[in-house]
Amino acid sequence: MSIDKIWVLAEVADGKTVTASLELISHATTLAGTVEAVAFGDATAAVAATLGEYGATKVHDVGDLGGALPGVPVASAIAAAVASGAGPDAILFPATYDGRDVAGRLSAKIDRPVLTNVVGLAEDGGALVTQHAIFGGTQIASARFTGEGPGLFVVRAKSFPAESRGGGPAEVVAAPAPDAGSTNAARIVARHVEERTGPKLDEADVVVSGGRGLGEKDQYAMIEELAALLHGAPGASRAIVDAGWVPYAYQVGQTGKTVKPTVYLACGISGATQHLVGMKNAKNIVAINKDQDAPIFTVADLGIVGDVHKVVPKLIEALKTRG
Repeated sequence: MSIDKIWVLAEVADGKTVTASLELISHATTLAGTVEAVAFGDATAAVAATLGEYGATKVHDVGDLGGALPGVPVASAIAAAVASGAGPDAILFPATYDGRDVAGRLSAKIDRPVLTNVVGLAEDGGALVTQHAIFGGTQIASARFTGEGPGLFVVRAKSFPAESRGGGPAEVVAAPAPDAGSTNAARIVARHVEERTGPKLDEADVVVSGGRGLGEKDQYAMIEELAALLHGAPGASRAIVDAGWVPYAYQVGQTGKTVKPTVYLACGISGATQHLVGMKNAKNIVAINKDQDAPIFTVADLGIVGDVHKVVPKLIEALKTRG
């Protein structure tokens, strides 16, 4: 195998490694001889066993950031390792807020470009070749790095499965960030977490999404009710997010969340390419739309041509009756 070492940014939330990072770690084991993680915060030691299970042999711990935003200190720590010659051949970042921030700042520090919106990654002739969805996901473009230095890749969630590799706990080594001066002056003074019930949208086995076909904001309540009855998560198309009906956190699509549930139920969604990019890899897609020519039916496993205001209430009634 020509690629010696890959690093993956391992983000931790609520004391657990985010799924997007585990996806990258497990896939990286198929590309390189050694996979290591870079983590930050006060929970690194607690997740070392999980990181090892998915394939990381070592965790470079930047440590507690003291309330700082991750971008500057984490990028500085990685840049220092690269400058010392101890860096990897490639670094993978999940396409999260912090992942993109660290990748962008690291790019500037080590003068290397970043390949973003990666949906596929494979080894070919000793180099990593990426795939990128373009033109709303209707075409796939390939790319690879040239020149000296590590390749930087920002990868979309659900591009690869998170598969346990059965490894032991990863070794934790300190990787403190050098003093960044005034560039690291910003501090997080408060956090506001959006309330939700049920599973996270991008981790749910069942997702029920609503679109413009609902007609008005108040009708979205039946989407939430149906999702709850199916023990799933509610989602939305960009159209109703832009209209202010639901928060951005509900959006499924190219500029929102990428989901890959067992069942995806699209209610009143026409199926614009922007939306399809975020959900077309669901195992089973059920579409409800009164327009029989709606693009959503081209990817649906089961299509119901009908009024969403009649079909969904009947489905809710049936589920309640079944208990």
